[in-house]
Amino acid sequence: SCPLGPPPGRVSAQGTHRTAWAENPGAKAKQAAMRVVIYALAAAAAMAIRAPRMPAQTRFARLQMAATTEEAPPAIVGDKIGEGGRKLKVVIAGGGVGGLTSALHFQKKGFDVKVYEKASEFRRFGGPIQFASNALSTIKAIDERLFSKIMDRFTFTATRACGIKDGLRASGFKMDDPSFPWEEEQRPDWFVKFSIMKDAADLFRLPYTGVIDRPDLQEILLEEIRERDPDAVVTGTHITSYENQPLDGAVDEDGYAVEGAGGVKVTLSNGEVEEADVLVGADGIWSAVRAQMYGEEIKKSTMNKLRRQGCRYSGYTVFAGETVVPVKDFFETGYKVYIGPKRYFVTSDVGGGRLQWYAFFALPPGSKRAPSGWGGARDEGDPEDGLVDYIKSLHDGWSDEIHYVLDNTPDSAVEQRDLYDRAPELLRSWSQGSATIMGDAAHPMMPNLGQGGCQAIEDAFVLGEKLAGVEDSAQVPNVLQDYYRSRILRTSAVQGLSRLASDLIINAFDTPWSPNDSLGNTWRGYSTAIIKPFLQYVIFPAQFLFLYSFFPTGSMGSLPKQLAEAWESKHKEISEEAFAKAAEEGQTVRPSFFSKEESEKVTA
Repeated sequence: SCPLGPPPGRVSAQGTHRTAWAENPGAKAKQAAMRVVIYALAAAAAMAIRAPRMPAQTRFARLQMAATTEEAPPAIVGDKIGEGGRKLKVVIAGGGVGGLTSALHFQKKGFDVKVYEKASEFRRFGGPIQFASNALSTIKAIDERLFSKIMDRFTFTATRACGIKDGLRASGFKMDDPSFPWEEEQRPDWFVKFSIMKDAADLFRLPYTGVIDRPDLQEILLEEIRERDPDAVVTGTHITSYENQPLDGAVDEDGYAVEGAGGVKVTLSNGEVEEADVLVGADGIWSAVRAQMYGEEIKKSTMNKLRRQGCRYSGYTVFAGETVVPVKDFFETGYKVYIGPKRYFVTSDVGGGRLQWYAFFALPPGSKRAPSGWGGARDEGDPEDGLVDYIKSLHDGWSDEIHYVLDNTPDSAVEQRDLYDRAPELLRSWSQGSATIMGDAAHPMMPNLGQGGCQAIEDAFVLGEKLAGVEDSAQVPNVLQDYYRSRILRTSAVQGLSRLASDLIINAFDTPWSPNDSLGNTWRGYSTAIIKPFLQYVIFPAQFLFLYSFFPTGSMGSLPKQLAEAWESKHKEISEEAFAKAAEEGQTVRPSFFSKEESEKVTA
């Protein structure tokens, strides 16, 4: 039923999970190539059929029952919004990064905003979240003070060496530059360096990519929102359904009633009903708003777990861990991706001396070995299993740098989740009447580019700018369709690039061929060696220039460099203190990456 995805897995006599799709690398490579072609064709089709749009106010004139002259402004069909009228009322489902950022942006636009969050209270949970230059520019455009507070708790990564390392040959945390096949000296450690991350930010004069702890970000957003309206965020209840309301006199050019022109009624989990002009579904990958909009059943999976609520299993599961360890290149590198046969391993400096790592494996869905809180479940592996030893066994023969990091990670700090995403919604809108979706509810994506949160931030900004132009409440359905059209091509491209990155690393890349040893003597090894310079000088520059091309602030002048210099002066001191404390007291396991920590609460 899923022509581009793997068929159901089976269990061998030895109990090892095996699948036909894992046993046939050629088929996987073909599937990856098919995805590239399909994404390209879909994007081309979308651009071809995307008709030029008139401004919202001009299009809205079609809703009028009586014809108007060019000199006369269109009559108000719904309620007057803004100057001389009332505030636009918006309800938001979900108090995650996208929902809270939207709430703050909407407040600053003068809207009446209410956020409904399922959790009974906000607690400190979740690991670091990456904000690339495009997201940081968008945050600054939303609110200068928000940007300043984030910078106070930010850890820059792109100011240092970032890139791809040889997962088998890298040794000793060397900082040599990458080598290419035509060079006499073959330096085996670095495959590609992403110097373009810093260069692209410098080109646009934007802040450099980095990370912030999700609990810190959440706390900052709550402070800003509640300072403007202490009752804006409601916890312990969530939106279960919605109903678009008609409006007498609001008809399209064919005489049909405009869906949602009279606003939207939302039903809460406590049975209460709330009326609003706009409903924004920011309730994550298992969105209740999207489920109703697209006719899905919340969190319903197929028997083989390859599809869940319209989302597809990516083919990959990820283990995540965190450790405080002074690796040799800690202050010289931001993040590193180690690639090798059929898997890859990522490490990143996430501040305070902490090194976060992710291990991606092509395994069937449900291959649980560690606890996970994504999706609300908390499945436990065998408590007697040595999780770190298990992950090390899957990296047998790999770089001693990976094993050093794993050896310094306690089992209790390891978690796991299966990765799901979904195809871009090029043929159906994210908006229905006066309801719309954003972030992971609209375009969940693989984490390889670190753009999931960034695209949610962009959604919040664009949606707020669009809604700010509403002068009549009956304009909302048209404006929400404009929002969808403004975002769909960019988010689809980012979704495609994120998925493609995993598919290429797992199915097309391999240990590159080198004349100095016997590794990489396969067609993948030869092709990987050949493509290295194209990745360094063509593909990655194009990718990062595209990602960073959304920067609503415009150039920030010398500010990015000043921020980086101020951070660097304190980063080393804080990290060395953390190393000394860990050496003396041992590792401290932080709150879960994926599940909610019960013991710590956020106060605003």
